[in-house]
Amino acid sequence: MANKLNAEDRAKLEHVRRVLKEIKPQRRHLIPVLQTVQGILSYLPSQAIKLVAQSLKINPSEVYGVATFYNQFRLNPPGRHPVRICLGTACHVKGGEIILEHFERKLEIKEGQTTPDREFSIDRVACVGCCALAPVALMGETLHGNMMTSKVEGLILRVQIEKEKSERERQANESK
Repeated sequence: MANKLNAEDRAKLEHVRRVLKEIKPQRRHLIPVLQTVQGILSYLPSQAIKLVAQSLKINPSEVYGVATFYNQFRLNPPGRHPVRICLGTACHVKGGEIILEHFERKLEIKEGQTTPDREFSIDRVACVGCCALAPVALMGETLHGNMMTSKVEGLILRVQIEKEKSERERQANESK
């Protein structure tokens, strides 16, 4: 559960500390507090769980238990390019599980995880409502229907090429 926080997350954690000072230490505030903290950090690192526990005067294991019980909470940071694979009935029947496994292999992470560079994260979703396009994957907010394993590498490569292009443009602008 231990997350190594980057500089941006450490700054956000300081904001969380200030927000928590304004909340009465009552267990009944736990879910709204977790939602607020996740709204600030985009996920719930172990450091935030400890802060919430201290603030509400409850055991960190209780906070962790609630955070892991509800699927709205993330314990890992989301990637800049979240990949969500639909595994509703139509997508499951048409090979959604194989698409998920292919993303996991290509990105070298498992469902619920984020790549070390925080570029990608993978999650399964129950249904995105596009059953006629099954199997479906979402990359960011872009829907990709009729997914095949051969499309997975191209989607990942497209993001990596865009990142490299942006980096080159940034370096060119800095050298002017």
